[in-house]
Amino acid sequence: MIENKQFGLEEGVRNFILDVKYERIHNDIVIEAVKLFKDIIVNVEWTTANDLLQIIKIQGKKIAKNMPLNSSVGNIVRRILKIIREEYLSLLKNKQDESQEESLHKIVTSEGQSDDFNKNIPQLKLAIIDHLNEFETELEGIADNIAQQAREHIHSNEIIMTIGNSETVEAFLKKAAKDRKFEVIVAACSPSNQGHDLALNLAKSKIQTTLIPDSAIFGIMSRVNKVIIGTQTVMANGGLRAVCGTHPLALAAKHYSVPVIVLAPLYQLSPQYLCSYDQDSFNSFISPEGVLNYADGDILSKVHVYNPVFDYVPPEFVTLFISNTGGHAPSYVYRLLSELYHADDYEL
Repeated sequence: MIENKQFGLEEGVRNFILDVKYERIHNDIVIEAVKLFKDIIVNVEWTTANDLLQIIKIQGKKIAKNMPLNSSVGNIVRRILKIIREEYLSLLKNKQDESQEESLHKIVTSEGQSDDFNKNIPQLKLAIIDHLNEFETELEGIADNIAQQAREHIHSNEIIMTIGNSETVEAFLKKAAKDRKFEVIVAACSPSNQGHDLALNLAKSKIQTTLIPDSAIFGIMSRVNKVIIGTQTVMANGGLRAVCGTHPLALAAKHYSVPVIVLAPLYQLSPQYLCSYDQDSFNSFISPEGVLNYADGDILSKVHVYNPVFDYVPPEFVTLFISNTGGHAPSYVYRLLSELYHADDYEL
C-alpha cells in the first residue's frame, strides 16, 4: 500500500517544477532534483522496491512532461531508478548468500524471479539513501572533475575557440590557465550574446581573450587549434542539443579539421534521439526582439522571424566527449547509457 498523504508529494513536485520554471532555484537543478526524490523516498510510505519504482516513475514523468527541454532532470530520475534496482538486487543476493540452508534447487528456480522487485527488504530504504548521498556528492564535484582534465587537452600557445557562456567550459579554461598560456576566441552567440559574459570572466582571470561576432567564425577557424564547447544534452547517438550557433561552429571546425571537444557531465547523457526537427520537445523559439527591433513595424508585418534556442550537432562533428569519468568517443555513448540507466526506464 502506497501512502502519500503525510508527505506533500504532489505539492513538493509541483513546487519544484514552478521553482525551475521561474528560476527560483539558485543551486544546481540536478542536485535539487536528487534532494526532492530523497525526500520522497524517506517520507512516502512504500513496502517493496516495485512500489517505490512506480512512485518515482509517476513523479519523474510529471516533471519531464512539464520541462521537456530540461532533459537533465529526467536523466537524474532514470539514474535514481537504476540505483533502486541495483540496491534491491544487491541486498537480495546478499540475503540469499546468507541463507546456508537454502537448497540448490531453490536458488536455481528463484533466479528468474529476482527482477520482480516485489519482495520486502527492510534495509532497502537505508541502502538507497546512502547511495543517493554518494551520488549527490559526486554531482557536487562534477565541474571540478572535468576541470582537472584540462591540462591533458590544452597546451601552451594554443588558440581555443568556444561559443556562448558555459560554466563548465569557463572552469575548464581557468584550470588550464594556471600553468599554461594560451588564447581563447569566444563567439558572441547572437542574438542572446551569452559569449560576452564568458569573455569578460576569462579576461578578469588574465586569460588572453578575443570576442568575435558569429559571422567571423569561419574566417578565423583556420587559425584555431581546438574547439571546446559545452552542451545542454548529449543525445543517444552522440549528437548534441547545444546553444544556437554551435552547428555552424562545428561545420567550420570540420572543414578545417579542427578537433571539437565537448564538456558534458554524465547526467547530460540522454537516451532520447532526435526524430524530427519539428519535435516540440527538442527546441523552443523565443521572442525575435533580438533579431528585429519592434520599432520596425512595417518590416515585421511582412516577415516571419524565427529565433531558436538550440542547435542540433550530428555526432560526426564531435571528436571527443569529456565527462567527469574521462574522455569518450561519440560512438561510446551507447555503452555509457547502458551503464547509467536501465533499459526499462528509457521512456519515463
